[in-house]
Amino acid sequence: MSAKTYEVRTYGCQMNVHDSERLSGLLEDAGYVRAPAGADGDADVVVFNTCAVRENADNKLYGNLGRLAPMKTKRPGMQIAVGGCLAQKDRDTIVTRAPWVDVVFGTHNIGKLPVLLERARIQEEAQVEIAESLEAFPSTLPTRRESAYAAWVSISVGCNNTCTFCIVPALRGKEKDRRPGDILAEVEALVAEGVSEITLLGQNVNAYGSDIGDREAFSKLLRACGKVEGLERVRFTSPHPRDFTDDVIAAMAQTPNVMPQLHMPLQSGSDTVLKAMRRSYRQERFLGIIEKVRAAIPHAAISTDIIVGFPGETEEDFAQTMHAVREARFANAFTFQYSKRPGTPAAEMDGQIPKAVVQERYMRLVALQEEISWEENKKQVGRTLEIMVAEGEGRKDGATHRLSGRAPDNRLVHFTKPDEEVRPGDVVTVEISYAAPHHLLAEGAVQSVRRTRAGDAWEKRNAAAAEKPAGVMLGLPRIGVPEPLPVAVAPGCGCD
Repeated sequence: MSAKTYEVRTYGCQMNVHDSERLSGLLEDAGYVRAPAGADGDADVVVFNTCAVRENADNKLYGNLGRLAPMKTKRPGMQIAVGGCLAQKDRDTIVTRAPWVDVVFGTHNIGKLPVLLERARIQEEAQVEIAESLEAFPSTLPTRRESAYAAWVSISVGCNNTCTFCIVPALRGKEKDRRPGDILAEVEALVAEGVSEITLLGQNVNAYGSDIGDREAFSKLLRACGKVEGLERVRFTSPHPRDFTDDVIAAMAQTPNVMPQLHMPLQSGSDTVLKAMRRSYRQERFLGIIEKVRAAIPHAAISTDIIVGFPGETEEDFAQTMHAVREARFANAFTFQYSKRPGTPAAEMDGQIPKAVVQERYMRLVALQEEISWEENKKQVGRTLEIMVAEGEGRKDGATHRLSGRAPDNRLVHFTKPDEEVRPGDVVTVEISYAAPHHLLAEGAVQSVRRTRAGDAWEKRNAAAAEKPAGVMLGLPRIGVPEPLPVAVAPGCGCD
């Protein structure tokens, strides 16, 4: 008898992507195997890991569930599970609107999925189990990592902020920090497996330590990562300006494997709007942090999140955002048109901005940021950089005979494919010859290729995968800041 297959569909932020790696690990630990690529619901178990932050998230979920209903009828024994933030929020509503769903579980009890699936099968009725607080830190669960050379490492879950546009704290709970020793043990284990780049992950990553009573815990953690032999690159996302202290800047500057990159959400340049958002900093404080970072790390690339059209935003408020963008000179920005999120205080605020006004402001901001991104990228021309070769970053690599990867500052670089074999996780040295707003080109010959243990790990995984059914990617396997300027989605859960 062949093993049962599974498919995990992920929506939302990096935290959800990382949770889906745990869900895949749990299912494989229970004897399931990943369905072939392109299965599109043709699996014994289909898991939806949902997001409640995205616009019309519930409509998208029920639309996808509806498409699976006839497939489930034709496939005896098929099970459907819904987890994540929307499951935590809507609970019993899901099985009412989609009674063919077998399991509903929340953000705090993802480890229960295999048990709930088995219970639903035996009892032949839907199982809804939503824990109100974290049962076990997700990192204690089995994991199926999406990358052989780069990995997320969760250092905390939950958030203590009360941003008026964000529902995440209500769904993920108060911040809970992992013990530093547990984090470093996971990092060391990953490096032993061949991983050479890690991204420290938290809803408010640099608040790490508040739960354990150490205000300098995050900077100490960065420095400790610098002592892990074989770990070449360390990144983190997403920090909050309120908690961005001088000791963190010093740790970034003084720890060689902490990359010269910072993604720090601005959200608005207007002090009035920031106050309405309950963001505990003002424009001057934000720009002061950037000034200190650049003084300590001259080549740092800084990116951000910005919301346009928050309730009550005036033209003068928007002008302050434009001013902040000009002053900050972000390498790129994730820019969003505000839309109501049910359950958030902002959704009930007076002064909702007409869609046409939001769109017009958004286009002005995008045009400004495009100009700045291009100007900042042009400064990279002529520089010689070490690029970690990536998998799946260059959509046109096959046609252009190029490969792609990330510079230390996380800029995307496309480079000429060398004659010798280069694997994802290997490192090449190139000279930048051309800059576009969202990528760099190295059109000359690669200066050197360094084969790495990370490349060995990628090669070993691919050899093993060739003997098994192909995997299904979770939707965001990349490490670092994705491509900038989407309209409707964020790199974080919205509370960054």
